[in-house]
This record gives sequence, C-alpha cells and structure tokens, in this order.
Amino acid sequence: MRDDYRKIFKDLVKAYYEDNFDAKVNDLFSHKDFDKDKLAYVISSLCGVDIQSSENFAINLKEAIKKYTPDHKVVNKFSCCSGSCVEESGETLCQKSCPINAIFRNPKDNNIYINNELCMDCGMCLESCPNGGILDKVEFLPLLDLLKGKSTVVAAVAPAIIGQFGQDVTINQLRTAFKKIGFSDMVEVAFFADMLTLKEAVEYDHFVKSEDDFMITSCCCPMWVGMLKKVYNDLIKHVSPSISPMIASGRVLKTLNPDCKVVFVGPCVAKKGEAKEKDLLGDIDFVLTFTEIKDIFDSLGICPEELEEDLFSEYASKGGRLYGRTGGVSIAVSEAIERLFPNKYKLLKTTQANGVKECKDMLEKIKSREITANFIEGMGCVGGCVGGPKAIIKKEIGKDAVDSFADKAHIKVAVDSNCMKDVLSNIGINSIEDFKNKDKIKIFEREF
Repeated sequence: MRDDYRKIFKDLVKAYYEDNFDAKVNDLFSHKDFDKDKLAYVISSLCGVDIQSSENFAINLKEAIKKYTPDHKVVNKFSCCSGSCVEESGETLCQKSCPINAIFRNPKDNNIYINNELCMDCGMCLESCPNGGILDKVEFLPLLDLLKGKSTVVAAVAPAIIGQFGQDVTINQLRTAFKKIGFSDMVEVAFFADMLTLKEAVEYDHFVKSEDDFMITSCCCPMWVGMLKKVYNDLIKHVSPSISPMIASGRVLKTLNPDCKVVFVGPCVAKKGEAKEKDLLGDIDFVLTFTEIKDIFDSLGICPEELEEDLFSEYASKGGRLYGRTGGVSIAVSEAIERLFPNKYKLLKTTQANGVKECKDMLEKIKSREITANFIEGMGCVGGCVGGPKAIIKKEIGKDAVDSFADKAHIKVAVDSNCMKDVLSNIGINSIEDFKNKDKIKIFEREF
C-alpha cells in the first residue's frame, strides 16, 4: 500500500475507534484537488467495500461496512494507465510481476486490464505499480464492530510474524497487543501447521510407493496452489489434497467453538483471496496483513515492545514455526516421516522452489520428469512467507527471526506435541491411523 494510502487508512481507523468517522470522511472529500471518484474508490477499498462517490458517501460507506460480506474480489485496478513503465520486453511492471499472466495491455490506448477469471488475487502487482492504480481491499473496519462488541474473535498469526514488530518483541507481547485492539485471544498458526505436518507425512506414505513416485505438497502457499490449478492442472493428481495451516486454524477453532470468529494475520495478500475461494469460504472470517496491523497499532498508539507479556503455555513445535520460510515445510514433514514411516524415510528426497520463477521452472521440470526429488515444496515469494509483499522487515532478517524462534520451541517434532494430540482428540482424531480415514480427516482436506 502506498504511503499516502496508508496515512488515509490510519486516519480512518482512528476516526472509527473515536466515533467521528463521518466527519473524517467528509473532511477527506473537502479537498478540491482530489478526483472524487478515485478518492471514493481508495477510501472504500481501505474499508473493505466498494462504494461510489456521492453526496451521501460517508453515510453509504458506513452502511456498507456494517453490511460487509466476504464474497468479493480482493485486488482491483481502479485507474487508467498510460503504460509508461513498459520495459524492453514490452511488458509493464505489473504484467512482469504477475505469476500467471492475468494482466493485459491494450495496444491501442496502453491501458492495463486484469483478467478476473485468471487473477488469483495474489497481490504481486500491487507493489510493482508505480502509480498506485491497483489496490487490495482492507478488511479491518468491517471487523471493528465485532472487536468493539462481545464476540469471541481470535487472531491466528502466521509463523512469519516473529520479528516483524521489533527484534525483541516476544510472541506473548504480541498477544497482549492484539488483545488491546479488541481480540479475545491470539494463537500461532504454527500449531495448526503441526497438524498438517502429520497429514502431509501420511500423504507422503500414500503417494510414494517406489523410487519413481512423487508428491507435491499443497501446504501453505496459495500462489503455488493457484499456479498448479490454473497453469499446471495436469499435475493436480500428484498434489496432496490438504488445506493450508491458515484454513486449518479456522476449521479447528470453529469446530471447538462454533460461535468464534477467526482472523488470519500474515504477510500475504494472496491469503485474502484464498479465504474467499468457494470451497473455503467461511473457514476464515477476515484476513489482515502485517503492514495493516502495524498501521492499526500506530493509529491506536499501541507499542508491542512496551507491553507486558500475556504468558501462555508452549504449544507450537519447531517444525510448525519453520513453515514461515522456504524449506520449513520440507524440514517439518521430513522429521515426521522419519519418526512415523522410517522405511519410507529412506526414499525421501525433498526439493523446494523459491519464488514464482523457480516455481514455474520446477513445475516444468516435473512435467518433463527432470526432477529426482519425491517431496516437492513451492513458495510463491522469494524466501517463503518471510518474503511476502506485506512483510515489514527484510526477508533475510525475517528468516533469521523465524529460525531462532523455532529453535527455542520446547517441542521439536509435531509427533511429540501432547497439546496437539489433545486438540485432535477433541475433533475425533486419536491416532496416525485416523489420518488415513477419509471421514475423520475431512476437516483437513479440500478437492482441487
């Protein structure tokens, strides 16, 4: 999000908390130099809705926020483009950034168009556009009424969160910070990644019967899954039918408490799109990015580094926390396979693709059988989630923070997590054999 958009967002958040939202919106519209139609689009997108400019814009906007529904497109282009950023290749910067070639340029007027049928709302084009003409919808204001009320709202934070809000900020200080916003609690998605680790280990045992077999993991990255579904569909038969840890967090928490709302917090715009896929709609209620959370903290004067720790028992494993960077899934699943299926572990050869280009190159090599690995992991962002477009710190620093936090985990391998076993028992899964039962494991699966 451009700096001027982020300032507007902070002002809107502060005004909504202080109950002078209408006055702030009207004040923004009082500036004669602004294009009212474009400003209306920017403001409504920052509020998670789509309202056109009108005399009653502030009133209409507030009504739309209260009637918010999640079934909308996330990334949209809202202004004409001259194509002045076109490179020697003939592509504009946003075209070059798109992993599935969903952006087109009209040679007659140079204007850019997004093919909504192809677009998977990954948000890679947002940061590349020099004119700020592409925006993603921010879902915080529709959530605010829930946070200000008595609803049970849980923040499920991505493994990449550690280090994002300060080098020395602990996970327990972050829990305090989220509660100050109004969340009932905060949980690590790494805990639900542990559940998927067991699921993927069992899937590996199912897929790989000999040295010629292989499995493509579907864990974590919606860009990776989107490329497989939309560009390399002939490889889907080799993909594990598992949901992501984000979706697992929503499904498990809602099974344990059907009245709770679950908000995922991570470095990824694509997660907003994933939460809106037809077969997953309702599993996660809202998605916020790290930069959005930082702006919310700033606008409300919340400084995580100054807060007391909200202490909680250790429950996420080293492997689950490593999901926040490239190679983490492979490490976690490898260690689980070694413990659960030692004979299959002897066959295990892992490989990872790091960023869109490597993902495409690796998928092409899989098609031509040039890869000898049999557990294949892809991350759409270079570095994995720590390299996401809405990460706050550099990916190298993020990786070091994730590795350090993972190393400090009391539980090293998901297999050894008694807390996870207790939660799984509450949803009807009591053994590794149960992970082979399609009825019992339905909560962790989807169809591609």
